[in-house]
Amino acid sequence: MEEGQTFELQTRVVGQNQDEDIPFTNQSQPKHYKWWIRVISYILFLISGQSAAILLGRLYFDKGGNSKWMATFVQSAGFPILLPFLFYFSPFVKSVPVSVTSVPRRPKISTLVFLYSAFGLLLTGDNLMYSYGLLYLPVSTYSLLCATQLAFNAVFSFFLNSQKFSPFILNSVILLTISASLLAVNSDSENASTVSKGKYVIGFLCTVGASATYSLYLSLTFSAVLDMQIYPSFVATCGCVVGLFASGEWRSLSKEMKEYKEGKVSYMMTLIFTAVTWQVASIGLLGLIFEVSSLFSNVISTLTSPVVPILAVIFFHDKMDGIKAMAMLLAIWGFLSYIYQQYLDDSKSKVKKKMKANSNEASLGLTGQV
Repeated sequence: MEEGQTFELQTRVVGQNQDEDIPFTNQSQPKHYKWWIRVISYILFLISGQSAAILLGRLYFDKGGNSKWMATFVQSAGFPILLPFLFYFSPFVKSVPVSVTSVPRRPKISTLVFLYSAFGLLLTGDNLMYSYGLLYLPVSTYSLLCATQLAFNAVFSFFLNSQKFSPFILNSVILLTISASLLAVNSDSENASTVSKGKYVIGFLCTVGASATYSLYLSLTFSAVLDMQIYPSFVATCGCVVGLFASGEWRSLSKEMKEYKEGKVSYMMTLIFTAVTWQVASIGLLGLIFEVSSLFSNVISTLTSPVVPILAVIFFHDKMDGIKAMAMLLAIWGFLSYIYQQYLDDSKSKVKKKMKANSNEASLGLTGQV
């Protein structure tokens, strides 16, 4: 565990002063308006990207797609989009002056390769389990089980990241979980009836397992946000290619494209946009880990649970009823509860900083009199 703590890449957002740098560990520090702009941008990336990716994933299966490995492949294959950002920020990161005592020794290349490979394989299995869940479960049930990510993340964050719970954060977690539970109560039974009981159980267990696995991944993610997104995604994509050929699903891809209900062009565009939207969501998720905390990123991720059914009503003409509307209101309430806690932390931090400044001025005044 001590070695794991030593390996913390000290990458930070470029263009900030030392006192404006907000780490991902959720420490109480005064937050600049630029910080709020970044956080709001990451929230929009996460909600819009994840919602679109889930809907496109459902569209792929509904219109004739049947390859679990292809659905898994597109969840990580869009990582090249991030390469320009990695090359852009690297020179600035290297030029930041830091003291030798404040920066842990950079690990060996072999250690980095092992860690990135391990995280990549973890993502491969995690994405595959999500694909099975999306294939075999109704959207509302899938959203509920994905929301269990909050419970798993709370446990991992408590033991691994020393994440503290306040009443407002706990209230937020409970409300968002109830919101997702309401969607499960209102699940589309006609969709479930088209899947055998065995496959339904597989989808259920895979989605719960994927939520737990991804929560662990988020709790272990380091501050080098782009590195921990690009390199493991590359390994995960390679793993998906191996799985695609090893399973023999590659043989049916040509037939799948020809028989796709919306045509070949729509088939390709669905896969491409699914890959892009997953990367947008990943940037939002990891950005929130960096700027706030792992728990906050999961709270915002859970907010998509009521958002996805609402979008399904708009684009797929699903039925909207009172339970789905109530779920959305509870999700918004939970979100505001967490934001209010962030506001309280920010206010306390400003008061402490002002008191410290006054104390320093008083000390200087007494020294001058002596």
